[in-house]
Amino acid sequence: MQWEADEKEVKAAGAELLPDGRRGLRIHGWEIESTNRSCLTSLNLQSWEEKLETSHLPEMIFGDSTLVLKHISSGTKIHFNAFDALVGWKNEPLPPVEVPAAAQWKFRSKPFEQIILDYDYTFTTPYSGSETVETSGGVDSEGNNRYKWEDCEEQINVAALTSKEPILFYDEVVLYEDELADNGVSLLTVKVLRVDGVLMRLRDTRVVCNFSENTKPVILRDVSWREATFKALASKGYPSDSASYNDPNVISQRLPVVLHKTQKLKVPDSL
Repeated sequence: MQWEADEKEVKAAGAELLPDGRRGLRIHGWEIESTNRSCLTSLNLQSWEEKLETSHLPEMIFGDSTLVLKHISSGTKIHFNAFDALVGWKNEPLPPVEVPAAAQWKFRSKPFEQIILDYDYTFTTPYSGSETVETSGGVDSEGNNRYKWEDCEEQINVAALTSKEPILFYDEVVLYEDELADNGVSLLTVKVLRVDGVLMRLRDTRVVCNFSENTKPVILRDVSWREATFKALASKGYPSDSASYNDPNVISQRLPVVLHKTQKLKVPDSL
């Protein structure tokens, strides 16, 4: 899904569109760019399997699709990509969700064999973004990244996000998707996972920066994990059919919180 304001609104906000046909804009010292590309080729998929040491990957991986938020003067770059997300999935081995039909699964690459899954086939990931530094100021004398996320008490001002100021740029970047062999859907736009008839799981990451011309950027990240079974939702009087849960905003209001934290990106004083 792509949408952007007209050029007059962009200029009125002190922003400008990115050059050379790139999707995004520059505003208040930030460059925001989204890239939507096609699925990985079979050759690239094989390379990813080797790097991740697994033959179990989502049906559709958009390996070259990215969302990049770059603070130009400091070189701070926050970005979202499929490979890092799958590294998070691989390193957080959640137990496999049992589908209603059986505890066994006909795995798509071996349709004539019954295999009991021993991995998280929903591809749930704790991934909440990657950060890199493109200037030497973000690296210490030993070459280590000096930027890090620290837990904080500050909260994202949700009311400010719902203000009626014009939306200058919006895009939805899908990183990977899997239909879970007709048992639901796993979709990483970093939004929602659903296993029909069994489980609803939402892992949500929001990154916010309040613009200020005379101070360093304050970058807050809100990370949440919400989850419930369809049975538990039905016991509270909520619908138990999967068609009622296509909107992540509706889902977030009905699922109990498993984990929630806010973090602030610490920027070195020398910048």
